[in-house]
Amino acid sequence: MPELKREEILSINQKGWNEVASIFYGETALPKYGPLASTENELNLIQNLDDKRVLELGCGSGHTLAYLWEKMNASELWGLDFSEEQIRFAKEFLDKKSIPAKLFIASMDENPGIPEDCFDLVMSIYSLGWTPDLPHTLALVYSYLKPGGIFIFSWEHPVYQCLDYNVNIGKYVFERSYLEEGPTLKSSWKGVEIVINHRKLSTYINAVIQSGLVIENVIESEPNFSLALEQDFSPDRWYSIPQAQLMPTTFIVKAYKPK
Repeated sequence: MPELKREEILSINQKGWNEVASIFYGETALPKYGPLASTENELNLIQNLDDKRVLELGCGSGHTLAYLWEKMNASELWGLDFSEEQIRFAKEFLDKKSIPAKLFIASMDENPGIPEDCFDLVMSIYSLGWTPDLPHTLALVYSYLKPGGIFIFSWEHPVYQCLDYNVNIGKYVFERSYLEEGPTLKSSWKGVEIVINHRKLSTYINAVIQSGLVIENVIESEPNFSLALEQDFSPDRWYSIPQAQLMPTTFIVKAYKPK
């Protein structure tokens, strides 16, 4: 199959996410960093945000922005998402709570009008992996942050993506090589066509370093039993306690822009 170009990836993924946005409404938002993973309540990665500006890349339905406003006292909220439907959900959700936010429809590897050297905190909760251009996205993150500003992101652990449960043998097996990187077209992801960008953990870490940001913490989360429902103990679920006990569902990175 010919290599997918950035514009093709964006077109496919924007269409797909517009169709499935309602399925993910309010999911994987702070205080959660990921499915069955450690939460902000346990990790305390974010300090009080009084008089602080916050930007979220991949803001989804706006639930993380609301958390940062209501629980962390952020003074100014900005959000970006490439899905028109997600931004519509976010605007409706935040308007109902009378929470002001500047929202943009754009891919996170482009700047639709976000000011530079402006933000005290940039967040991306389970969204960064959707960018078609990771190095350029992180260069933009660096440009958005004030000196001393913090960048925190979480994403599905790349090794977790390789495992699958084989019901015939009752064991988890590697369905693909962890070493294979690049975009893969999935014909039916949640019932829609989507492109998954496979990247190694080292690819994310090195891209953060090469952007000029300084990594403060990398967390490969232990399974969080307090978030588990009864069905999450079934091994054939994608996010399951048995699989999370073998490999973290989520990794979390905290970095900062040097002063």
